[in-house]
Amino acid sequence: MGILKLEKVGYRYKDAPKNTYVFQDINYEFEQGKMYAIKGKSGSGKTTLLSLITGLEKCTEGKVLYDGKDLKKRNLDRYRNTDIGIVFQSYNLLPRLTAIENIILSMDVSKVKIKHKKKKALELMESVGLSEQHSKRKILKLSGGEQQRIAIARSLSYQPKIMIADEPTRKFR
Repeated sequence: MGILKLEKVGYRYKDAPKNTYVFQDINYEFEQGKMYAIKGKSGSGKTTLLSLITGLEKCTEGKVLYDGKDLKKRNLDRYRNTDIGIVFQSYNLLPRLTAIENIILSMDVSKVKIKHKKKKALELMESVGLSEQHSKRKILKLSGGEQQRIAIARSLSYQPKIMIADEPTRKFR
């Protein structure tokens, strides 16, 4: 089904004064197959909210539900490796690996049964505008935009039901 729901979600940093919240009382429902954008000024809590949705952080108040089940009661590794794809602001690619190795590693970690992983990884790279020639290059030998596309291909590699992208249109200088 793939419905993600926020119920009275609030978040406060552990070392913050008691009534100082990053955000509080957020209610929202995200449906599978639809695109959403979370907008706000720098420092307004967008990345923190995405960390809650992806299970990287736990809310201080309220619940984050995926298909009706509280993330606090889910196997979060499985959730992140099968149900939700994440493109991080900093991409979190492994610099010692090649582009294709980063994508294949994601397939291995997800434990999703994929035949011909190398072929699938090359197809994903092609779908984001990168050639087989790019697949053999180490991550640090790729431009920022190319790294971003590898991060997108990696997060699509296990066919998640929901995709989360933090700063997906960030410009590089």
